[in-house]
Amino acid sequence: MLSLLWMLLIGLGAGSLAAWFMNAPRPGWLPTLVVGVLGSFVGGFLFRMVGFGVKGFPADLLTATVGAVVCIYAIRKWGSRL
Repeated sequence: MLSLLWMLLIGLGAGSLAAWFMNAPRPGWLPTLVVGVLGSFVGGFLFRMVGFGVKGFPADLLTATVGAVVCIYAIRKWGSRL
């Protein structure tokens, strides 16, 4: 239960940071949370592909934020075609 809450908090923070970094509109907490949590999976995959391990809160937040930036970029690039 605590790990789920932790994942949601990191996802919300990462989604907010990524939206700020990409100058994306902030539609609300739920879409921000979804982009952040999805970004944590994308970022984790990308970081593992290049050989980086993730341990601790700062690394988790950085990984999720990088993944959320990639997700926002993909939504901007291909979102209208989906």
